[in-house]
Amino acid sequence: MGVESGPIGVGIVGTGRISDLHAIEYLANPLARIVALCDVDPARAAARAAAWGLDDVAIEGDIDALLARPEVDLVEILLPHHLHLDAALKAVAAGKIVSLQKPMCISLEEADRLVASADASDRPFKVFENFVFYPPVIRARELIAEDAIGTPLSIRIKSNPGRSATAWDVPASAIAWRQRPEHSGGGPLVFDDGHHKFALAWHFMGEPEEVHAFIGDTETADHRERLDAPSIVSFRFPGNRIGNLEIVHSPELEIATRHYAQDDRVEITGSKGVIWLNGGHGRLADAPPVALYRDGAITEFRDVETGWEQSFVLSTRHFLEVLSQGGRPVLTAREGRRVLRFALAALESARAGRPVPVAAEGGTSA
Repeated sequence: MGVESGPIGVGIVGTGRISDLHAIEYLANPLARIVALCDVDPARAAARAAAWGLDDVAIEGDIDALLARPEVDLVEILLPHHLHLDAALKAVAAGKIVSLQKPMCISLEEADRLVASADASDRPFKVFENFVFYPPVIRARELIAEDAIGTPLSIRIKSNPGRSATAWDVPASAIAWRQRPEHSGGGPLVFDDGHHKFALAWHFMGEPEEVHAFIGDTETADHRERLDAPSIVSFRFPGNRIGNLEIVHSPELEIATRHYAQDDRVEITGSKGVIWLNGGHGRLADAPPVALYRDGAITEFRDVETGWEQSFVLSTRHFLEVLSQGGRPVLTAREGRRVLRFALAALESARAGRPVPVAAEGGTSA
């Protein structure tokens, strides 16, 4: 049995660039209805309401006012990382269902407080992660479940930002706070976007035992930001299995996208075969979304949705189904902590210049 009968009243806290993708399924799904928007700039929230065709939505300038509204059942928190803990604790205390943008916090100490709060609440709590719901990732997971490649032995993830004539505009304010470690918790590629990649590694391979990282530093050609690239993060998993995340900034690499100018590629090698995933935020040429090598032959899977927005749609749809029919959200607060520990281990390893154990760290295997 689910915990809610629809429609669920949704309040979105933070109406910046990414909120457009979070809103898609709430606007389309009869199980939900957006009833309130909150932003420190109420005019920005009002502009989003107009763009989404909402003429009867409440506009608030602070989270306390939104949380006081009885029609708000679920709070979607889309704030800079350093504000996650306070906003999420307030939402839980107000008895709301919570969907919190990744990464859940900027430290394990904060994450522990949030896990304890979520565990003590009778309302569902989700750390929003969309890449595990990206249709090519879902298809790869199905292939692995069908024993298409045997036992997964390694995962290679390539994150490759470049340039794009079709990318969306990212406001300067969104770039600025990500450049401040005390607000972001880490770099934009290894820690922030890296959450998606660490979640993929966790999704396919489980929790690592050890992480070893080198994190570089590069200024973009337009001098708008510094990127934590080139970087490489290596993982060692139980069962003599391995993986790595490689991040390279290619300033003159043209990428087809309607979102961020970045290509994402994944290779999963198993005991019997190999799966390739081509694309994520953007794409390079017309490579198949999923390809499988097995028994001397390559099979291409081209009947797979590739729009990055679909990962947001399916992540939100799954949560709404959990709320109406029962089940577990993805990621739970504890799962979100595991992925955060993965990311923080990479930062710690790069600072210390040595491998950092992960699974043995207290609380990560709970």
